[in-house]
Amino acid sequence: MPSFRALPPSLLGGTRSRPSAPVDARRIHVPVARAMVDCAVYVEGDRLTGKFTHAAALERVRELEAGGQKAFVWIGLHEPDEHQMQAVAEVFGLHPLAVEDAVHAHQRPKVERYDDTLFLVLKTVTYVAHESVELAREIVETGEIMVFVGADFVVTVRHGDHTGLAGLRKHLEEEHQHLALGPYAVMHAIADHVVDTYRDVSELMECDIDAIESETFSPLTKTDIEPIYLLKREVVELRRAVSPLTVALGRFNPDFKDLMSKEVLRYMRDVLDHAAQAADRIESYDEMLSSLVQAALAKVGMQQNVDMRKISAWVAIAAVPTMIAGIYGMNFEHMPELSWTWGYPAVLTLMATVCGFLYFNFRRNNWL
Repeated sequence: MPSFRALPPSLLGGTRSRPSAPVDARRIHVPVARAMVDCAVYVEGDRLTGKFTHAAALERVRELEAGGQKAFVWIGLHEPDEHQMQAVAEVFGLHPLAVEDAVHAHQRPKVERYDDTLFLVLKTVTYVAHESVELAREIVETGEIMVFVGADFVVTVRHGDHTGLAGLRKHLEEEHQHLALGPYAVMHAIADHVVDTYRDVSELMECDIDAIESETFSPLTKTDIEPIYLLKREVVELRRAVSPLTVALGRFNPDFKDLMSKEVLRYMRDVLDHAAQAADRIESYDEMLSSLVQAALAKVGMQQNVDMRKISAWVAIAAVPTMIAGIYGMNFEHMPELSWTWGYPAVLTLMATVCGFLYFNFRRNNWL
């Protein structure tokens, strides 16, 4: 039977398929709605019913303002990518430098002014529950909240799983009078919420520090210095979140009084006082842990000295029988007491007597 070969695609009138080019994930633009947690329009402190996109919400606010009503939009984003943040920035007119900081995060607490828009960076902290400091790997977890505030909008960008603002938004919606103060009142509420968590976390860390302090100065326990170093590291991380914020909040009264009302400025000064109190407490924790490190090192040194004294005492006791056994192990023919019947028991008695004498003296001098 004759064999047949497959004809090439060119003779069959077809085209040869080509492998598809790899897709660059960075070119895939995810809609802003994927990163949007909530978007609401507020009029005189009341939330309008219905769902809005970020563009439609701002357009609705401008319509209400044209009618003589005070309104603003509050949009919340969670870890947006560059394209999503750029889409929001184009609608609200956000500065590119602030947009870049909001996307990449890892910023120090600060406040920047771009014309009539404020950009506030807050470090969030949360306490990681654990059974004991010795078993913990992390005590404080940090995140970030960036707040863009304009005359009629608030844009919050959150980084981290513990930085949710849903509870705060719900609480503000129940108190219409605070939202009626405008978008800068929302900025104050967020800053006050974050600073309150500083106080809560510092109080919880104080319990850990007290436990380590009592263990360090306990005479019957051996000191492990690793938990102290862990607490020291976590306190330093907490201090980096709190201390720069006091400097940023101090700028509100002289630098931004033309943007917000006197009432909101009073609220911001109250937040500054709370932040300063938290910073002072954390600074005291840092100094306390530094003292604990020194005390722990001194205690470890004393423990090592005690161990070395015990080792030296036992070596001295063991040296006596070792020396006598070494002398009689030289295998010389003429040595004292080799031919004596009671020579072996006498040597053993001598060893036991000298070792017992040394043990009694070392014990009396607290070497053993």
